[in-house]
Amino acid sequence: MTVGSDAIDRILKESRTIAVVGASDSPDRQSHGVMRYLKDAGYRVIPVNPKLKELFGEKSYPDVSSIPGPVDVVDIFRNPDAVPEIVEQAIGKKVKVVWMQPGAEHAGAAERARAAGIEVVSGTCMKREHMKRNP
Repeated sequence: MTVGSDAIDRILKESRTIAVVGASDSPDRQSHGVMRYLKDAGYRVIPVNPKLKELFGEKSYPDVSSIPGPVDVVDIFRNPDAVPEIVEQAIGKKVKVVWMQPGAEHAGAAERARAAGIEVVSGTCMKREHMKRNP
């Protein structure tokens, strides 16, 4: 079970810093387009990918735990088998929201995040949800 529409509205309005796990410098990848869109929409978007030095002018980090300062949302673009470790890092970072993009859903990790007091959005795209609310 993911949060409802009202919660997504609030998350999109209140969040300022988004870590994109699985960020890519390839324009063909979904994470690239979503990251560009969210940055253009005014969010601070931090790429998380150990193979990148930076993306869109933001320093890239190898994992969520390495990001200095607070993060509001961890937006995940990884295979489901990688999600539990990302969620554990998000819990350690005390993020407010874990957002599992379509294809990155992991029910056990979602339950673990909720048990730690983190809101979970799963199976929908952050860019798409933002676009619906900001046509």
